[in-house]
Amino acid sequence: MSPQSSPSLLSPLDALQHFPTTQALRPDEVVHYRQAGRAARVTHILLHGIGSGSGSWVRQLQAAQSRNDMQLLAWDAPGYGRSAPLTPIHPQAADYARRLWAWMDALDQQQPITLVGHSLGALMAAAATALQPQRVAALVLLAPARGYGDADEIERDAKLGGRLATLQKLGPQGMADARCAAMLSPDATPAMVDLVRDTMAQIHPFGYTQASRMLSTGRLAADLASISVPLIVASGSADTITPPAACADLAHHKNLAWTDLGPVGHVCALEAAERVNRLLGL
Repeated sequence: MSPQSSPSLLSPLDALQHFPTTQALRPDEVVHYRQAGRAARVTHILLHGIGSGSGSWVRQLQAAQSRNDMQLLAWDAPGYGRSAPLTPIHPQAADYARRLWAWMDALDQQQPITLVGHSLGALMAAAATALQPQRVAALVLLAPARGYGDADEIERDAKLGGRLATLQKLGPQGMADARCAAMLSPDATPAMVDLVRDTMAQIHPFGYTQASRMLSTGRLAADLASISVPLIVASGSADTITPPAACADLAHHKNLAWTDLGPVGHVCALEAAERVNRLLGL
C-alpha cells in the first residue's frame, strides 16, 4: 500500500486548500509561497520542479503544520503561480538563487536553513548554496535534474527545442494530461495523479520557457563541486525522468551514498511522502 493511501488522510488536492499562498517582496520581484509550522524562524525551504509548483509539497506542509519547532516555506518559483518572472529571457540558476535570497531578506530570515530542491529545483538550490553557503545548514536534492550544460550544443538545442515544442503544441493542460502519469510510478493513487495533473496544468508558458532555458545550460555537478555543506541525494527506484543510476552517479561524485526512496516515481515528495518527511526531520 502506498504511504499516502490511508483513508484517514485528505486527498492531496483537498489538503492543499489548508495552505493558501502568501507573498513577499515588491511587485516586480514578488514571490508567492505556502507556509506551515509554528516556529518563529524558517527551518526548511522547498523548491519545486519545472512542471510543478508549491502545491507539490503538500504532504510536507501537512507534516509540519502542527510543529512548534519548525517552519516550512514552499515557493512558487519565479514565473510560476503568481510569482513574478525573472528579468533575463535566458536566466541561469544563479538568477533564481538571487531571487530566493532576496525573498529571505524580505522576510528578515538570516539563520541557516535546510534547503530542499526537487528536480529543476535542485539546480536552484545548489546555486543558492554556492552563493550563500553560510545560510544553508543542509542541502537535500530529491530526484535532481543535472541540466544539459555539459552536453554538446546539438543535444542542448534538441532538448530545449523539444520541450518548448511540446508546450506550444499541447499547452499547459494538454501537457499535463499527456505527462502526469509518467511523473509517478504505476502504483501511485489516482489522487496523486490528480494533484500532479492539476499542478502542471497551471504552469505559465513564459515562466516554463525561462525555466527550460535555465535547464538547458544548467550544470548541477559543477555547482556542487564547490559546496561543502551536508548533502543528501535521494530519489525513487521507479523514476524514469531522473533515473536512479544518474542520481547515484551524482552522489558518487560527492563521495556520498544515494538514498533510495523505494519503488516510486519522479514526484517522490508526494509518492514517498513518509520517507521524504523522515529524511527532512518532519
